[in-house]
Amino acid sequence: MNKEITIYDIAKGIGVSPTTVSRALNNHPAVKEKTKKKIFQAASEMGYQSNVFAANLRSKKTNNIGVIVPSLNSSFQASVLAGMEKIASEAGYNLVITQSLESSEKEIANTLSMFKSRVDGLIVSLASEAEKLEHFEPFHKKGIPVLFYDRVANSRDSVGVTIDNIHAAQIATNHLIEQGCKNIVHVLGSTKISVYAERLKGFKYALIDNGMEFKEDQVIVLDKIDENGAEYVVDKILNMNPLPDGLFVSNDACAASCMNQLIQKGIKIPENIALVGFNNEVISRLVHPKITTINYPGVEMGEVVMRNLINHLDEPETMLLQNTNKITLRSDLIIRDSSLKKK
Repeated sequence: MNKEITIYDIAKGIGVSPTTVSRALNNHPAVKEKTKKKIFQAASEMGYQSNVFAANLRSKKTNNIGVIVPSLNSSFQASVLAGMEKIASEAGYNLVITQSLESSEKEIANTLSMFKSRVDGLIVSLASEAEKLEHFEPFHKKGIPVLFYDRVANSRDSVGVTIDNIHAAQIATNHLIEQGCKNIVHVLGSTKISVYAERLKGFKYALIDNGMEFKEDQVIVLDKIDENGAEYVVDKILNMNPLPDGLFVSNDACAASCMNQLIQKGIKIPENIALVGFNNEVISRLVHPKITTINYPGVEMGEVVMRNLINHLDEPETMLLQNTNKITLRSDLIIRDSSLKKK
């Protein structure tokens, strides 16, 4: 009952040769359209499944691209994946998506699984625990392209697509300073992650450029920066003396949750504390007041990283990435009511 249907079964069923069936299923022009239609119908009725694995072994190509993300529970990652899928689908590639859950051990296991599955290329946003990159070496040795996005690797063998996080953080901090803020707190994720380390630099640079002193207690670092970290952040802020007058949170979900809790504690936004988030997530536009944020072009990032990978797979000699190891996308400050002390 569970016997796999073969081209020989189809050929026997409709009275043609196995060669004709094989040619028809591969859309060979030598087979008449009427015969093709008859063969396709029989294949469908009999439950025939083409042996994609065998075909892939012959072509040495799977048309699968591996993607490893830190977490699927993120609107930013969802937007990046949407951009990737659009370009991959148009080019006839499939995505194989896994998540590291911020674990270097799981990232290594996922990478090995992708390699064994013979993906044609690999796209990665590094886990927060990722420190060494040896697990990508088998890909480099085989000439399989590895591209990073958002959280990129500092490696001459790798290519990354990101934004200028230092500049973005400077813009956000400068905006708060322009609104009259003199005591700004920056909330961010682990500085082991490149994007947060760079944003901290941008925050410091903005203070220094404006003749303001940087103090370590102005920085609140969360193991995981999301709405669940807001209670800890708000407790820290309310115990500060004097109370900060500006808050730059490197994630919109966390920023929105911080804002709601501060308002519940009687803190006026932006009158008492002006607030800026990061990523331009949907939540930033749904809360009141709406949150000023950095627009992080997730869909565009997904499209750019996927397009460059596919260009390399299709035409390696024209690969843009041979000439650079980083592609930097534009990001902008979107000003809304949460930060406007001066209206």
